[in-house]
Amino acid sequence: MHRRHLNELLQRYEVAWPAEHLQVARFRRFVAAHADCLLRTCVPGHITASAWILAPDGGSALLTHHRKLGRWLQLGGHVDGEAEIERAALREAQEESGMQQFTFATWGADGLVPLDLDVHPIPARGREPRHEHWDVRFLLRAAAGQPLVTSAESNDLRWVPAAELGRLTDESSVLRLARKAAVLGFA
Repeated sequence: MHRRHLNELLQRYEVAWPAEHLQVARFRRFVAAHADCLLRTCVPGHITASAWILAPDGGSALLTHHRKLGRWLQLGGHVDGEAEIERAALREAQEESGMQQFTFATWGADGLVPLDLDVHPIPARGREPRHEHWDVRFLLRAAAGQPLVTSAESNDLRWVPAAELGRLTDESSVLRLARKAAVLGFA
């Protein structure tokens, strides 16, 4: 499993968010220890990709009410072996929102930088044991005029103004995505 691109993303992330060097080091150790980290069959956990999707005007973010987890979250999912993690985030955004046109928000001079890194536990379900999702999160802006289509993975999709996020979710990692997008001037 080729992990070079993921390691490059982690390097850019550490430069962009130097206060998070311990989280980057934790990701690097996980990636180095698991050659199969891009596959969901990596039992202790695996890399996933998410998208913090902003409306065209930047005033709202798209959240999904996740069917299995029963919580309002950003859109995303398994990378399923995709070495270019951002492609998996884009694929998940398209599949879960029904929208097809997005642009990656970029800053800095060295190429695409993830907006956030997060590790969160996924409870055991059926024959799938408890494991961790090592989530690499990107900032996307949706093109105007696209209707939302709720996927089978969601109960609902909703554009949520930044000022109302706290009323809908208390998920610290979701609120952190909103804060980081605002710090960068995108929201």
